[in-house]
Amino acid sequence: MSRSTDEHHEFHSTASDFVRDVVIGMADGLTVPFALAAGVAGAVTSTQLVVTAGVAEVAAGAIAMGLGGYLAARTDAEHFAAEHAREMRETREIPDEERREVSSIFQRYGLGTGDADRLADAISVDRRRWVDFMMRFELGLEEPDPRRAPISAITIGAAYVAGGLIPLAPYLVLDRVAVALPWSAAVTLIALLSFGAAKGWLTGGRPVSSAVQTAVIGSLAAAVAFTLARMIS
Repeated sequence: MSRSTDEHHEFHSTASDFVRDVVIGMADGLTVPFALAAGVAGAVTSTQLVVTAGVAEVAAGAIAMGLGGYLAARTDAEHFAAEHAREMRETREIPDEERREVSSIFQRYGLGTGDADRLADAISVDRRRWVDFMMRFELGLEEPDPRRAPISAITIGAAYVAGGLIPLAPYLVLDRVAVALPWSAAVTLIALLSFGAAKGWLTGGRPVSSAVQTAVIGSLAAAVAFTLARMIS
């Protein structure tokens, strides 16, 4: 029997929780400090003031974003634990109803009633397996990593700092705001395009479209902040 020489290759996105946290932190880290620095630059002439305001924002933003990531991960874990306890209780108190729910899930995938019922009976023999099935296919929940909350907080906060330092870098090495501002805009635009493309590639999207979208959003935020500062000053 001959074998086909053609091979089937598939690309699946492997973006992990770590990658998602980096995306969240870096996206805000590039956009918010860039907008703030551009806005302050529209009202002052000293790069030192821009750097002071920018560093303060990066520090505060990193803490806030990290805390938000921590609380979100903790909330996910608490929600999973509560739903898991509820499913355990229901499989003890109303097992027939829970078996019918398992059967209905299989029927949605095209199985006949008889086959679905037999599979439901087989799964319900092991309560742990039964509850795991209900968590995944009825509720769409996966058990979170218990270490997720602190790791998420550190990752998001660090990514925010890394992104936030990029638009501030020109103000650190140049003395005049009028010179530093266009350099900040240029390096941040390049960073936004690069980050957007990387995000699109890692998440299985379109790198070019993601790069343009990220750059447009960041540029609009900075333009609005800069315009408001000019109007107020």
